Amino acid sequence: MNLALKDIRHNFGRFMLTALGIGLLLMLVMGMGGIYRGLVEESTLLIDRIDADLWVVQKGTRGPFSEISRLARNVEDRVLAVPGVQHANSFVSHTIQREYRGEPLRLFIQGLSWPADKGEWLPLVAGRNIGQAHYEMIADKSSGLVIGDRIVLGKNYFMVVGITELMSSSSGDAMAFMTRSDAQSVQFDQSAEAIRNERAARSKRLEEIDLGSTNPQLFERIGGESAKIPALGSSIISSVLVNVAPGYDISTVAQKIASWPDISVYTHREQQDLLLRGMVDKSRRQLGLFRLLLIIVSAVIMALILYTLTLDKIHDIAMLKLMGAKNRVILGLIMKQALLLGSIGFVIAYFIGEWLFPYFPRRVVIINEDLIQLAVVVLLISIMSSFLGIAKALRVDPGEVLS
Repeated sequence: MNLALKDIRHNFGRFMLTALGIGLLLMLVMGMGGIYRGLVEESTLLIDRIDADLWVVQKGTRGPFSEISRLARNVEDRVLAVPGVQHANSFVSHTIQREYRGEPLRLFIQGLSWPADKGEWLPLVAGRNIGQAHYEMIADKSSGLVIGDRIVLGKNYFMVVGITELMSSSSGDAMAFMTRSDAQSVQFDQSAEAIRNERAARSKRLEEIDLGSTNPQLFERIGGESAKIPALGSSIISSVLVNVAPGYDISTVAQKIASWPDISVYTHREQQDLLLRGMVDKSRRQLGLFRLLLIIVSAVIMALILYTLTLDKIHDIAMLKLMGAKNRVILGLIMKQALLLGSIGFVIAYFIGEWLFPYFPRRVVIINEDLIQLAVVVLLISIMSSFLGIAKALRVDPGEVLS
């Protein structure tokens, strides 16, 4: 090690600059792994936070996150009547994009079953939970909204009363939470002209059937709000979240509910798997492929760097051989430098990443298991990359010192 350190000290500036370059490359490898972990965590975040035992969705669909799911509001009441169901809350979910203060604002809206669910389970960093049935919302910090902000959604103003942290959708959009009725009013909001056209279309359809002639008072009814027309049914929700009472088997309760012809039921684990194997599967595989390519590029670059450093020491290696140094001394010189280069690069990658990753637009999650795995990979790369330089050093003729 002394011989390797002396050689590094002799070319300290070039060695540290090389280590910095390796460190930046390893930081990209580390970042790719962190983005992969962040994607998985964001995709399953809401499912884990809600922690429902069962997800009741529209028949034949895969849940509110994988595709559109539409259920009648009365499904919640039907589920509550099933033996073993402790809680059943309706769930509404959709994405909106608006202009706010001259900037685009994307929010992943979640409807809470108020007053049973006021958002107590949300990780608030400022403000409070939702305290009334209308016109209050909780937004994630990444949205840029702050306590007291008033934003127009639909035809109403909503005030931000709480701020959460690290609550974003699988697409990276900040989450916003409001009552279910408010979320539905935002989702199904229509312009005044669209509402007039709809009412005119109702009147025309009524005129074309005998019921319009025999019951003229119906023309007054159809001119009102859609929600007040019984024939149009109740409001639509995305799914129903079910918590099974203690002492009851989750699979048994799920089978009873799944026997209904208009719904499908998924457990907590099944809903997670649907997300990871469907909605984010291609993104996960693409990130994994990029990470593998970066590791290969790192190995090639380190091999070329060590080979170049060996070429610069041809005269010194020839001198050592002429003095009677054994091959293991030459091998140790190059191998130790390779290990030092990889170790210093790894440390540089870690500290630069710790400083830089929080500024990334998507969440970067670095866990100890990934760091250990990357450290082992760097160790292997360092050893394998040194073989090219070692092969060149062992072929050096001691007589070259005289040339």
